[in-house]
Amino acid sequence: MLVSLKGKKALIGGSSRGIGRAIAEQLAASGASVTLMARSEDKLKAIVKSLPSTEEQQHSYLKVDFSGFAEYRKTMETYFAENEVDILVNNTQGPAAGGSLEKEVEDYQEAFDLLFKSVVFTTQLALRHMQQQSWGRIINVASISVKEPLSYLALSNSIRAAVVTWSKTLATDVARDGITVNNILTGYFDTERIADLNAKKAEQLGIAESEVRANMEEQVPMKRIGDPREYGYLVAFLASEKASYITGINIPIDGGLLKSL
Repeated sequence: MLVSLKGKKALIGGSSRGIGRAIAEQLAASGASVTLMARSEDKLKAIVKSLPSTEEQQHSYLKVDFSGFAEYRKTMETYFAENEVDILVNNTQGPAAGGSLEKEVEDYQEAFDLLFKSVVFTTQLALRHMQQQSWGRIINVASISVKEPLSYLALSNSIRAAVVTWSKTLATDVARDGITVNNILTGYFDTERIADLNAKKAEQLGIAESEVRANMEEQVPMKRIGDPREYGYLVAFLASEKASYITGINIPIDGGLLKSL
């Protein structure tokens, strides 16, 4: 099966590393013109130059900071005043780890701005063009923790669950416009985020980071951590015409980690 995104424009959040970068690379390899979003301009410039490209593709980047919503809002309004996208991948960095008893109300508000308000606002801007052309793809990078909460990720558990339920409502509202809205429930992938969380857990438990990773791999039925490129393949499929009848669903990509149905 050939997945072609030729002629499509994609905007991808958190794409300077990890899963976001892998998504950008695969969408570009499938023929889309990709716009990267992240904080590090140096990294963004380097990645744009390295993306697969043809004469028909025009890759670019947008420097944004998801953690400051007021400034983020201005940046996105300026971008969408001059640009249109066919494929939107909502992905941001995760909020700080920690259990529910460690977090204050202010922490939840910051996480809400980071994970929810940024997603809703960006999607609203992108929808204008999608509805006009009766075609669009909205893909949200979520987590398996919305089904089985992780005790050390109270902020992420709570706010990503809100994103997932909002997305279900949105999918129903825009289905008639030829726009699909889907959530990917992320398991364990070999990224900097996982490495950071493992380092914190190793320090708390007084064990080596390698032991934490080995324990993590043991939990996964496939006995390994996911390769970010595998994530990119799924997103490319969901962004394509091949997935035109798939909307409003949560798709786990976790090597069988989730125990719930």
